[in-house]
Amino acid sequence: MNSLKLKLLLPFFVLVSTFAVTAQVRNDEVLMTIAGKPVYVGDFMNIYQKNNVKGESVDKKSLDEYLDLFINFKLKVKQAEELGLDTVASFRNELNGYRDQLAKPYFTDEATLDHLIQEAYEREKTDLRASHIFFRLKPEPTPEDTLVAYNKAMAVRDRLMKGESFEALASEFSEDPSAKDREANQQHPFLKGNRGDLGFFAAFDMVYPFENGAWQTPTGKVSMPVHTEYGFHLIKVTDRRPALGKVTVAHIFMSIPKNAGKEDSARIHKHIDSVYQLLKGGRPFEELVKAFSEDKGSAAKGGILPAFGVNRMVPEFVEAIYSLNNPGDYTSPILTPYGWHIVRLVEKRVSKTLDEEKAELKQKVMKDSRGNQTRQVVLARIRKEYPVTENQDALKDFYKVVTDSIFFGKWQSIQAKDLAKMICKIGNMAYLQKDFADYLVSTERKQDKQNIEFYVNRQYADFIDDGLLKWENSQLEQKYPEFKALMTEYRDGILLFDLTDQKVWSKAVKDTVGLNQFYQKNKSSYMWDTRLDASIYTVKDPKMVQKVRNFIISKLSDTDLLKEVNSDTLKALTIESAKFSKKENKLIDSIAWVPGLTGDIKTGGTTVMVNVRKVLKPEVKELHEARGLITADYQNFLEKEWILSLRAKYPVDVKRDVLAKIK
Repeated sequence: MNSLKLKLLLPFFVLVSTFAVTAQVRNDEVLMTIAGKPVYVGDFMNIYQKNNVKGESVDKKSLDEYLDLFINFKLKVKQAEELGLDTVASFRNELNGYRDQLAKPYFTDEATLDHLIQEAYEREKTDLRASHIFFRLKPEPTPEDTLVAYNKAMAVRDRLMKGESFEALASEFSEDPSAKDREANQQHPFLKGNRGDLGFFAAFDMVYPFENGAWQTPTGKVSMPVHTEYGFHLIKVTDRRPALGKVTVAHIFMSIPKNAGKEDSARIHKHIDSVYQLLKGGRPFEELVKAFSEDKGSAAKGGILPAFGVNRMVPEFVEAIYSLNNPGDYTSPILTPYGWHIVRLVEKRVSKTLDEEKAELKQKVMKDSRGNQTRQVVLARIRKEYPVTENQDALKDFYKVVTDSIFFGKWQSIQAKDLAKMICKIGNMAYLQKDFADYLVSTERKQDKQNIEFYVNRQYADFIDDGLLKWENSQLEQKYPEFKALMTEYRDGILLFDLTDQKVWSKAVKDTVGLNQFYQKNKSSYMWDTRLDASIYTVKDPKMVQKVRNFIISKLSDTDLLKEVNSDTLKALTIESAKFSKKENKLIDSIAWVPGLTGDIKTGGTTVMVNVRKVLKPEVKELHEARGLITADYQNFLEKEWILSLRAKYPVDVKRDVLAKIK
């Protein structure tokens, strides 16, 4: 909902005076009835106190004015309900959309979220360089598969603890293809493996469990096996640096051919070193880029590369940048797998405070897998509040009816058509086997085959979690009075907006007959004050002043006058012709309001003269001359007529004794 609509939804809010309730009155007392429906003190005071900013004491007159606005609002909502606007699909969809947004905070554990934001902020201060030995697990692995991979990782870790080389073991055992050398073939030349080296990375660059494992491992040490969605990792942290953040650099680049020998490599090294000497001798960096850089994409931009973080470049390139502190600083020639570079710092982002970064970090956390921690905390709380009754026998029935087709996205719930038992109960909500079958269909996707029993159990656990969240969601209005009140405000507000648009706003624009009738009855309210029918002539060329004056005296029209004085290339004269009101134009206000041509007025290097044709007496504005104002007044008129009809249609009974307690 945009801000304009929010302002229009509850117009009486902004008119509420600011004061506080001092008398004792119960929230469950009936303050009034509207068309026989009770409105309780708590409902009234909830809206009222939201606008009581200053906490001033109750003022009887202001309270009565507010009460009047509140009644008008409720009357409009009553008619909207009577017209069935609350049953329209578009209304339900819009309200449900707002409810989803309003409900989100109730499914986020704020303490956990704050911890994750603080953790991420602290980690963003440091860049890590690490290597890993990877032991792959297929998606949705069985406990047996997981144990096998874990034992493999522990066996290799034992060898590392005995002093064997991490690089050598990574080349031998890691299932990350980049760790091993790849022999030349028709598609690529010989590629040297990275021996497990992942280069530099920052917070959010790796999956969260890997990030945790890396940050918790001291520099130079090897972690215990770290379990991620991909498998197990043995992580060795090789370096820690103060965070580089986002940087912009420019470079001069010279490539080394894939099949270059020692002589070619030495020649290229010597060439870039000579360019480096030119740079040290004062030659402009951009000039050297243009003359020597082989990176044509960046050469056209002075060698500037798009801004990047540490994980976007090879480690040799990143490591050199750490030494650059100020814009304009540059490196000596550095060698990467791609060739030789001279790198110059263009911009380094300044670190921000936690308060400045909090909103962005919150978004990152909630989009990242770590954000699931807040969901798990909420689920744990819900489980304590709503114990789940489970029927394990009903679950086991699915071991027989679920087939391998589910791993191809082709299993259908009809295969469980004979299953009709209750499978679980959450709160007061009972779920049948059919519900779980439908859930399996809704979540199935193409994937590797798994053990059916293991797969069903895993999906059932997710089904229970989903049911817990749905049950909690259904209880929000009962558990949290503030949520119920807010939902009522949004519901009533949307109804009011839609009906007011029909009865007032759009009607005033579309009802041209009614608008014209309103205008005819109220013409005297739309009057022009005394005005001046005049033309203002601004002459830029002093030589043309008398010529222009003579043309004006000769009664030449303004259109013809412009043709006589101006040419295609020279605009010596401009004319502003209008019916001017007081305080509309300073120049018009400064002259005598009498017909005739004024003398020359010098201003800003130009000469100005005014030809007053006529002093116009006050007169009624035409409808087209004041349509905006007349339309607004017509809307107010329609609003008042509408309220009168509502007051006549729906009886309102205010309990004066209860109101007196509030006052």
